[in-house]
Amino acid sequence: MKIRTKTIAIALAASLSAAASAAESDEAALEIKLRELYPATQFSGVHKTEIPELFEVGMGRNIGYTNSEGRYFLFGHVFDMKTQKDLTAARLEELNAVDFSSLPLKDAIKTVSGNGKRVFAVFSDPDCPYCKKLEPELAKLDNVTVYTFLLPLEGLHPDAKRKATHIWCAKDRVRAWNDFMAKGDLPAMKGKECENPIERNVQLGQKLNINGTPTLIAADGRILPGAAPIEQIEKWLDGDRPAAAAAVTRGVN
Repeated sequence: MKIRTKTIAIALAASLSAAASAAESDEAALEIKLRELYPATQFSGVHKTEIPELFEVGMGRNIGYTNSEGRYFLFGHVFDMKTQKDLTAARLEELNAVDFSSLPLKDAIKTVSGNGKRVFAVFSDPDCPYCKKLEPELAKLDNVTVYTFLLPLEGLHPDAKRKATHIWCAKDRVRAWNDFMAKGDLPAMKGKECENPIERNVQLGQKLNINGTPTLIAADGRILPGAAPIEQIEKWLDGDRPAAAAAVTRGVN
């Protein structure tokens, strides 16, 4: 009996291994085909989904779905109605996660409230209306450390880089930032422009694929785009994935 059981276990393991190899082969073959069909598109991986004949296709930090021929594409979110889970949101979170330890925090304005134990970063443009809407919500948070990276989107706001530079070069950057975002008061520039990280922040935003502001990044790498209300930010800081998933409907600039 023991020999028979062991034989069955070995056969089952071999069968599962073969199935896994076949799945990997299908994924690899489809990725090769997609690169041939669409040479201008940057593909970052192909994975089988739980839906028969439907493959998940990574394109940078975005996801699409296609059939085994790579001819038809679907874009949007896939939901498992039995478990009430947004499968696409979970995968996007994995793809877009940021290594927080790699962020150059010296290039950000540091604001501490309470014990500061909850840490996150914000990429914000001084001329972004949604960023101005977010600031009062952030001010309501307690026990947080916020690193604000000034990220002027010059294509939308031509004067934002100048303002960001003025704010960074102020004697009290936290006060200068708060005053400008609340009242539009810009500190005067004394003498020449100081050494500043604004251009580095722009390059960092491009590297992280941050295309809109405000964008929040948690210490564990999760991203929350847009001007969320405090209730949603609190849930997100506490690790609530649905709060982050809901953020895709909110405004960014």
